[in-house]
Amino acid sequence: MAKVVLRPGESQEQLLKRFRKEVAKSGILSTVRRKRWHVSKSELRRIQKKKAMRRIRRRMAKIQRRGG
Repeated sequence: MAKVVLRPGESQEQLLKRFRKEVAKSGILSTVRRKRWHVSKSELRRIQKKKAMRRIRRRMAKIQRRGG
């Protein structure tokens, strides 16, 4: 759980900004979005495979642009 404490002299906007960073860093929102609907194991494997292929293609494109 993300937790921030108000520092002396800190504005509410700065506190909110630190809180949002902490939430993003902890991965709470991505977990909530992922668990919003039930995803079967086969569907999860299919999604992970699709992400892996995309990652590989990006790496290959980056290597190509560098002239490798």
